[in-house]
Amino acid sequence: MSAGLGAAEVLAVILAPTSSPLFSAGSLVIDVAPPWLKERVIGLFGTGDKAVIIVSVALLVAILAALAGLVEHAKPPWGRVIVAIVGGAGLLAAITRAGSSMVSAFPSLAAIGVGIWLLAVLTRRSEAVDSTVGAAPRGTARRTFLVNAGLAAGLGVLATIGGRVVASSIQAVEAARRMFTLPSAAVTVAPIPAGATLDVPGISPLVTSNSDFYRIDTALIVPSVDPAQWALRVTGLVEREVTINFDDLLALPLEESYTTLACVSNYVGGGLIGNALWLGYPIRHLLERAGPKSGADMVLSRSVDGFTASTPLSALTDDRNAILAVAMNGSPLPAEHGFPVRMVVPGLYGYVSATKWVTELKVTKFSAETSYWTNRGWSPRGPVKLSSRIDTPRDSRQVSPGTVMVAGVAWSQHVGVSRVEVQVDDDAWSDATLADAISADTWRQWSFAWNATAGQHRLTVRATDANGVPQIEVYADVVPDGATGLHSITVNVS
Repeated sequence: MSAGLGAAEVLAVILAPTSSPLFSAGSLVIDVAPPWLKERVIGLFGTGDKAVIIVSVALLVAILAALAGLVEHAKPPWGRVIVAIVGGAGLLAAITRAGSSMVSAFPSLAAIGVGIWLLAVLTRRSEAVDSTVGAAPRGTARRTFLVNAGLAAGLGVLATIGGRVVASSIQAVEAARRMFTLPSAAVTVAPIPAGATLDVPGISPLVTSNSDFYRIDTALIVPSVDPAQWALRVTGLVEREVTINFDDLLALPLEESYTTLACVSNYVGGGLIGNALWLGYPIRHLLERAGPKSGADMVLSRSVDGFTASTPLSALTDDRNAILAVAMNGSPLPAEHGFPVRMVVPGLYGYVSATKWVTELKVTKFSAETSYWTNRGWSPRGPVKLSSRIDTPRDSRQVSPGTVMVAGVAWSQHVGVSRVEVQVDDDAWSDATLADAISADTWRQWSFAWNATAGQHRLTVRATDANGVPQIEVYADVVPDGATGLHSITVNVS
């Protein structure tokens, strides 16, 4: 079975990476997993969640392969039936993915065929060993069979890994990115004020690099989208449908803006948040061209891989700089961050706004349509909640007595942060120093000079937004619309 999977992965490289049975099965796991399990995986492994899913599926296949081998040895042809059933599950996962075609079935069919053939060959060889060993100890054939099966499984795993490496290396999207020249912005962002950055070791950089920017999405295989073939359609409850291609988009007056994006799965004090400089076209202008009809209150955005997000229409038509982004921190969008085009919407969690590889904006109603995550128990509207985090010192670290700089970031996108306070143990709250704000759509750095005395201490941070509303102190889980609570750390002073 593992050898069949390896053959299928190689064939998927040739035909279409998205037809991979392994990755199709992994995507199906993501689709059907309950929210609590998704959050447990992200909480434990963060942005490594996809690797965990892939390895888990591969291990499951290996276990089922061993089971099929044992069953086939004892009661043929039931081992081959197990291979057919498991392969059929992979086939179903592959042909039901967004953008699938008849070609998507071929790798899974190859896996089934190779798995059944190899199992039959190994069974015949084990029987031949039985007939020749004579008085050899009982179980020799079984051990020989398992050794051969193990070798086949190893080859399958190597082929699988090699196939994925080759697939990633030949992604046409990277060549397209290298050839892409960013157009000049019609509206440039103001320079970052000197007072917006605090010189405190260990604090999060004001602007997050592309390589360090968090990535949480449902795509196990990063979609490879040719910009020359990309198009975006505005459909649904509109006076006129609008379609633009990549050249059309680049010809429009693009605007620069700093925006902090946050994942709804970001637990209190977590790192699933980042701030970047984006270049793109305001979505409100495109919607004006289409003319939303009366009664519409939601835009259902759709990715090339079938993911959907439900964004309030008002968030795409008000004065915030919700854009179709083509660049991130002065470079074309990285493939994993949505190349060639993604949505960036200040003030909303990514699950209801930040659609990558976007291909459609459907103007509709919340009462008429649901999206990927709202179908799985999450709130249909996801405004970012006011929050704050201690970056330095780290939790459970030891520091020396005297002045210790406590620092971090606070955010309330599209509202702004006006105050940050720090509490030591159960003492009164003290004001921290706030760095200057770039805009209401980005996080702000803060620092606090703490006179540390010997012993173990608990440090807690809280923020107040620009409207004078304090941060919610009661703890709540990330499901269904984002975590609340205050970030605390323990520090040992000696």
